[in-house]
Amino acid sequence: MTNSSRDSLDPLREFVVAMTRLVSGTGEEAELLRQARPLLAALIRTEGWLPPAFAGSQPGSYRQYLLHCDPLERFSVVSFVWGQGARTPVHNHGVWGLVGMLRGAERCDEFQPQPDGRVVDTGHRHLLEPGMIEAVSPTLGDWHRVSNALENQSSISIHVYGGNIGALRRQKLNADTGQVEAFVSGYSSELVPNLWSPPA
Repeated sequence: MTNSSRDSLDPLREFVVAMTRLVSGTGEEAELLRQARPLLAALIRTEGWLPPAFAGSQPGSYRQYLLHCDPLERFSVVSFVWGQGARTPVHNHGVWGLVGMLRGAERCDEFQPQPDGRVVDTGHRHLLEPGMIEAVSPTLGDWHRVSNALENQSSISIHVYGGNIGALRRQKLNADTGQVEAFVSGYSSELVPNLWSPPA
């Protein structure tokens, strides 16, 4: 890796270092979210640090690229890339998370689990645009469906979660049957950015 390409990853490396210190210092969710929010805001202020390999999209689909996972799986950082027309199923996360909009726009439709096991549409909708951040967790509201809000371009958001999100067993709503199903999202690539290579 050249010195210039390493320098371009500085914002991501600084975010990872700061998040590692944060999760090492507190396990209290509300405090983690409060302190992590300005860190994520600084990361999504510019987008030149995100390598093209972790920003690729395809119309009609979404990609989840792992950017970093803490060795103890206390947090992970991913770029979520939305192709034109891409939409997730209704799903949950099972851990705390922050979603920061880097490029484009996302639409979020909120859902709520019921005591009888159903997951219903709350009717609440909101739009996430560049620089905006939202939190998810089982304590704040964890079920939603997300889609690319733009018809003519891809969108990218940067997510930080309180676990290895691609390996967690989570839940989604089967659109055909209305039943809740278990799933593991995985990642869209086996590559991760090399944040630790010394300068050339």
